[in-house]
Amino acid sequence: MQTTDELQQLASRIRLAVFDVDGVLTDGSLYLGENGNEYKAFNVKDGHGMVMLRESGCYLAVITSRSSTIVAERMRSLGIEHVYQGQNDKRVALLDLSNKLEIEPGDILYVGDDVIDLPAMRRVGFPVAVADAHPLVKENALAVTEAIGGRGAVREVCEFILAAQGELQAKLDQYLE
Repeated sequence: MQTTDELQQLASRIRLAVFDVDGVLTDGSLYLGENGNEYKAFNVKDGHGMVMLRESGCYLAVITSRSSTIVAERMRSLGIEHVYQGQNDKRVALLDLSNKLEIEPGDILYVGDDVIDLPAMRRVGFPVAVADAHPLVKENALAVTEAIGGRGAVREVCEFILAAQGELQAKLDQYLE
């Protein structure tokens, strides 16, 4: 992720971080069993980044076009309260969330990877694309992560926000005590 002063300034204002699921919190692969069960792999380092960011006082949410009990369970385990599944128009969920939490679009970050994320990304103050995002998504993002989706991109974003808000070092220092 680029660490320009402008991006750090934007990140310092973030009160709500919103993440897509498939291609952002996962690598985008869907594993389907013969019995019709769906499986996803989540990166634990991404998850811990989300926990650290949530514990710092930032609201976190996921907005995904698919619906899955796996996503609901993973978000529950991370303490993520705001989970919007089955959202074909992600901007509707984003607007609902913004209104519910009374957070202005300029104080929202959205991380996406595919064109379905663009309507939501184009309505926030800090749109971010993962490294392996669709080219049009990268074009419409203010920052692109170095890591790909499901492989550390979310941790990278969370730590960038924490650093910009002066919280990262304290979060990391607690593991050195």
